[in-house]
Amino acid sequence: MSAAILDTGALIGFERNERRVVAIVARALEHHDPLLVPAGVVAQAWRDGSRQTRLARLLGSPLCEVLALDDRQARAAGQLCGVANSTDVVDASVAVAARDRTARVITSDPEDLRRFDSHLDIVTI
Repeated sequence: MSAAILDTGALIGFERNERRVVAIVARALEHHDPLLVPAGVVAQAWRDGSRQTRLARLLGSPLCEVLALDDRQARAAGQLCGVANSTDVVDASVAVAARDRTARVITSDPEDLRRFDSHLDIVTI
């Protein structure tokens, strides 16, 4: 596997110790494949750091990179929202990050992402 974008469902699944997500993350770490998480995804999944130790460790791993949303990406995500008639900026930012990095997306809800880009490489958990 190469670089993978984790969406909110993937982070929540990892935090809940869901077997499929844990296996995907373990395989990525074993192969030194980068795990990428858009900052908005972190915001959607993060609630209480004192209770989210698994998630904190993952986000703090040297192979996990939290991606900032710069002006170009923000505009691209906004444009995708306009085209898809959606207000879900976080999912749009996941699609933009996947396009920019030519990365697959690990998600629990592939249809949410396919409405932004039907050509994304998606792994459903």
